[in-house]
Amino acid sequence: MEKSSNTRKKSSAKAVAGAAIRNKKAVSKKSKPVGSDKFGGLSFSLLRNMHDLMVKSRVLEERLIKIYKTGDAFFWIGAPGEEAFGVPLGMLAKKGQGPLNDYLHLHYRGTPVLVAMGMDPKDSIRLIMNRKTDPSTGGRNFSNHYCFPEWNVTPVCSPIEVQYGFAVGTGLSQKRHGGEGISIITGGDAGTAEGDFASCLIWASRPANPLPLLITVQNNGWGISTSYDGQHGEEKISDRGKAYGIKSLTINGNDPVESYVKLKESMAYIRKERKPVLMEAYVSRLYGHSSASGANLDTKQPDPLKDFEKRLLKADIIKKKDVEELYKSEEAKCMKIFREVQKELPPEASSIWDFTYVNNENADWRNF
Repeated sequence: MEKSSNTRKKSSAKAVAGAAIRNKKAVSKKSKPVGSDKFGGLSFSLLRNMHDLMVKSRVLEERLIKIYKTGDAFFWIGAPGEEAFGVPLGMLAKKGQGPLNDYLHLHYRGTPVLVAMGMDPKDSIRLIMNRKTDPSTGGRNFSNHYCFPEWNVTPVCSPIEVQYGFAVGTGLSQKRHGGEGISIITGGDAGTAEGDFASCLIWASRPANPLPLLITVQNNGWGISTSYDGQHGEEKISDRGKAYGIKSLTINGNDPVESYVKLKESMAYIRKERKPVLMEAYVSRLYGHSSASGANLDTKQPDPLKDFEKRLLKADIIKKKDVEELYKSEEAKCMKIFREVQKELPPEASSIWDFTYVNNENADWRNF
């Protein structure tokens, strides 16, 4: 009897161990990065295009930093290290004007998104150098504070995370108008402490009227100089969406293949169901918060561009010679643009009130 009992115990223990092994394998399989073997089923031409855009964005951003460091700009803030998430987002956005297309509510790390959408690097350089030819602000705002109405790119604002509230408005418009247009928001991990973020989750998830919002958080682990670890009680920022019944996920934003696949899936869901998705993406911050913290390269952080290049080179999807020529070509292009923009003029003092009031009513303080 005792032997039989021991046999049952051993059999039970073996079953538990077997289940544990199966669960471990399942977890391992589930957590395996998308595209680690066959690039998520993406075509080689798409992968090469994605790499080209990542290089263009990185070279442009590094030129902006050099422009600041040579005294040709007052301030720099940007997105080196976020190309693996921003470029796929820009590639997948439905570009155009009006509610049938996607609205983009970006923060000041949106250069990769706009490069992928086709932004002329000259417009970015004009912006940081405060030239009146700058199409986004007329030379009146910081670097990376873009605005392209023809692409539904709403003005980037310096106040932290206000874009999450703005997106509720465009999301409501798109829900009423119909179609497949969605509103896309990007922001940082520290900004999720703002009330605008919580308000966005509330408005996006109301059972009677959910909104077609792609709510993204690029988590680089820092809020200026404050570490993420000491500020968040939740395990993942995406966990906060679960309380509102919002479809939520966390991805490796340093992997452009995983970013592309997960963004494509999420955007397809929002376009069809007209419901929100909260996506947290782990990304790197390669040059610090901004020029205020020195804008120096942090070699301890993963470089998504270099890591992607290694994968593509190993798979013989790109050639080392072609990559070297691409960098040289883009660097020469950005240097040429910089020299051209140096000759352009800043905005006139008389234009300071332009676009402040509708039709410039009461725009001249001398007449107040």
